[in-house]
Amino acid sequence: MNSLIILFVLPLLIIFSYLFDAFSRKTKFPSVILLMFTGIVVRVISNAYGIEKLGFLDDLIPVLGTVGLILIVLEGALELEIKREKLFLILKGFLAALVLLILNIVALQWVFAHVFQMNTQLAILSAIPLAIISSAVAIPSAASFLNQDREFVVYESTFSDILGIMIFNYALRQFETDQALIGVTPMVSLFLQIIGVIVISLAITYVLFKLLREIDHHVKFFLILALLILVYAFGKLFHLPALVTIFIFGIFLSNVKSLLPRFLKNYLDLDHTEKELHEFHILTAESTFIVRTFFFLFFGFSIQLSDFNTAQPVLYGILIILIMLVLRYLYFTTTTFKIKPSSLVYMSPRGLISILLFVQLKEVSFIDLTNSPIDERVLLIVILSSMLVMLIGTLKKPKAEVPEIEEAETEIEEETPQTLDMEVYPSEPPENPSEDSLN
Repeated sequence: MNSLIILFVLPLLIIFSYLFDAFSRKTKFPSVILLMFTGIVVRVISNAYGIEKLGFLDDLIPVLGTVGLILIVLEGALELEIKREKLFLILKGFLAALVLLILNIVALQWVFAHVFQMNTQLAILSAIPLAIISSAVAIPSAASFLNQDREFVVYESTFSDILGIMIFNYALRQFETDQALIGVTPMVSLFLQIIGVIVISLAITYVLFKLLREIDHHVKFFLILALLILVYAFGKLFHLPALVTIFIFGIFLSNVKSLLPRFLKNYLDLDHTEKELHEFHILTAESTFIVRTFFFLFFGFSIQLSDFNTAQPVLYGILIILIMLVLRYLYFTTTTFKIKPSSLVYMSPRGLISILLFVQLKEVSFIDLTNSPIDERVLLIVILSSMLVMLIGTLKKPKAEVPEIEEAETEIEEETPQTLDMEVYPSEPPENPSEDSLN
């Protein structure tokens, strides 16, 4: 391809992504859908000009997805505030992520095994990616929610990402070594492994934070990101949940003041540290934006519309979405004692991690995906349907929100004139006016 064409296309794609993001903030329509459709349109145009396949995309999509995953988890962790008054909300988000993840995996695995006649291993490994909520889509879409609901979405989706990937890697390792998925020995081994990873993560977090503080070079944030990617690569090589390290590092950076011991705070310029961390957060957010843009564009480009020559993927995708919505509705009805579904029921989009784990599943040697009914077409239908359902949730406002706003505005309107009258036209002169005021 001509380099001049690439110089025109890449900036235009980033500009389009920025416009899509701005459009999404105004209309609440997920920008990811627009990115994927843009990729599909570019694929149609390239096919018309005889460019039918770009081989490097098969290797580039998993790499972009992995880097995007690291950045998304890091950005999500940087958004979390660990405070005593928020511990209940954090626990609530963790339990929702864990319980709904397990319920979805069990239900989808049963349907895949008994209705679609898939073998048990393939059914479980296909169900896990579809059960994970995409924090990359859920967190920006919840920006218009009330504070408590918005924070709940941040906690739940972030924990869903981490727990889902840990469960997927655990199941993959157990099946690869022909061991039981559930049992005392594997569960104890997993628990000890998580404890070990947490201890190692705390040591790595200390080293990275020290580097962040002591490096005087004007380029240091990308060095930290490179080291985090390297840590994740080592963790993946040894089948360890390296995302825990990324998460702990982000949590520590966003809560330095509350997590650092008091005697260490005296040796640190926390104001300067907070300024640097804010810059690092901005860099992470913008890097996530770029990686997410090209990941979903390339994923859309990899989709062939000619593959949708049957209604079967659509029916399977709709069935999966209905199962997930019913389980989510039952969970929130049980925990909140409210029959009417809240906006949180709709906030379960699928996205980058589901795609990434499906791509990873193709590389597994002991799994045959040739005749699997759950393929990229079903995955695309599930992603698009879940995002459209999420759009309903973002448009569904709590009734209590509007009266509170109107009441607050009324109080401001009533108080403002009186305040101005008091300042401009004082009812009584001061008892002891100063010489300056007399002059």
